[in-house]
Amino acid sequence: MATSAKKVSSVACPSCGVTNSPVPPSGRCVSCGASMELGRSRDEGEGRRGPDGFSVAWAGIALLVQAVLTAAIVVGLPMVVSAFDFEGRYGMMIAVPVWFVGGILLGMISPGKTVAEPVVATMLVAIPTVFQLMKSQTVRTLPLFMYVILAVIGVLFTMVGSYIGERIQMGPAPKRAGAD
Repeated sequence: MATSAKKVSSVACPSCGVTNSPVPPSGRCVSCGASMELGRSRDEGEGRRGPDGFSVAWAGIALLVQAVLTAAIVVGLPMVVSAFDFEGRYGMMIAVPVWFVGGILLGMISPGKTVAEPVVATMLVAIPTVFQLMKSQTVRTLPLFMYVILAVIGVLFTMVGSYIGERIQMGPAPKRAGAD
């Protein structure tokens, strides 16, 4: 009887394995936000992504953040400072770190594990960015496939950035249940 009371006072998250002691009143993991339903094993659970899966709201927020950052730096900054001329590969070389920073920011502010949302948003922002940079290129020209490769690299950097942002948000790596 004492062991069952102990299990109720602290529960390992079925999604990320973090020990939640005491069990949060919301019924969600304090680390990843997954449902803390008792009796669910890790294999039966929602997997590593948690119960909510893909969040359309956070994808919209990510799309807005990435679009504003990209437009401000890649398009707006050369309009204000004439010394900057981001055309061709230089525009994409600026866009990649902008998307990385956007991924970090979104990972830091989003609740739970939302790594896919910034990636999808960056894919949607990369398409018009590539067309804008191709349209504006004059001297420093690149073929389309190079723009596509650089856009894919930017999307991968966004994924890494959003993961880093999630790790910053959650703090140090949690101890796994039973890892003592």
